[in-house]
Amino acid sequence: MRRSGPIRDMIFGLGVFVLLALLYVLVDDAFVHDIIIKTCIFSIFALSLNLLIGYLGLVAFGHAAFFAAGAYVFGLFMQSEYVGPDSAWAIPFGVLLAMVGSAVLAAAIGAICIRAKAIYFSFLTLAFQMILYSAILAAVPITGGDQGLMGGFPKPVFLGIDLAEASHMYMFCAALAIIAALIMRQVVESPFGYVLRMLRDNPDRAAFLGLKVKLYQWITFVLAGTLASLAGVLQSLLDIGAFPEWAFWAKSAEPLFMILLGGMQTFLGPVLGAFIFEVLNAVVTAHTRYYGLVLGAVILFFALGLRRGLGDYIWQLVSDRREASGRADA
Repeated sequence: MRRSGPIRDMIFGLGVFVLLALLYVLVDDAFVHDIIIKTCIFSIFALSLNLLIGYLGLVAFGHAAFFAAGAYVFGLFMQSEYVGPDSAWAIPFGVLLAMVGSAVLAAAIGAICIRAKAIYFSFLTLAFQMILYSAILAAVPITGGDQGLMGGFPKPVFLGIDLAEASHMYMFCAALAIIAALIMRQVVESPFGYVLRMLRDNPDRAAFLGLKVKLYQWITFVLAGTLASLAGVLQSLLDIGAFPEWAFWAKSAEPLFMILLGGMQTFLGPVLGAFIFEVLNAVVTAHTRYYGLVLGAVILFFALGLRRGLGDYIWQLVSDRREASGRADA
């Protein structure tokens, strides 16, 4: 996407929401609705990770720690004695609590991880994720251990929104995904976002200019972890629970795959990657048990054939044609 102002971005976001709402009305197919909901959830997850990878140049192998943290904090709160069928503001408060809790966790982990460079940073994030995974398995009375949070939780109506209704859940996920994307869009197009690009491309020069490199990295790490927790909350609402495999190392590979499939240089590349990933997951698993083989072949095609994500490839193709057209007109 080109650099644009917040008003234009908000209009674009509103248009996307209207299109998704029309899609729900016109396409009466639960399979399609489910793919859209999961795409919305994983778009937040992938976009948040791309703040680190695409704009800061830091590859985190343990990003799912915050996805799981958000899901568990939200699920545990909704299962607590403070929440009942008539607790009108329980869900908004639970979402806020999960994001604040995950932000604190990301602040603590990030303060340690940003001290390491390159691959050591990546493996440190993975190490903390596996510590969280082990803690979830060990705290059986609280987390349910390897069974996860069982028994479900209520979904009280708030502001006329009943998430027990499929249509409301669909619209809620779409709205939050668009809001989260707009927030990240403004971050990366702000002066802060352009500092991140400088840190990615030439951190030594940024430090020479007096920029506090570690502080910018830490703030971005906390922001990415907080937004990833929102994806975990929505997944918890969708599945009415939380499960330890969400904190396992393999979960962190999913947003990485989405970024590889969609591209990291265009802002909406991870969203396209999330859609491709979910369609592959739904279609391939319905027809064959060799899901990993098909996914690996697709990733190889993008990595060796296109040598970039689909979004990056399309954007580069359009840009090249515009440049060629401009030279021809001149």
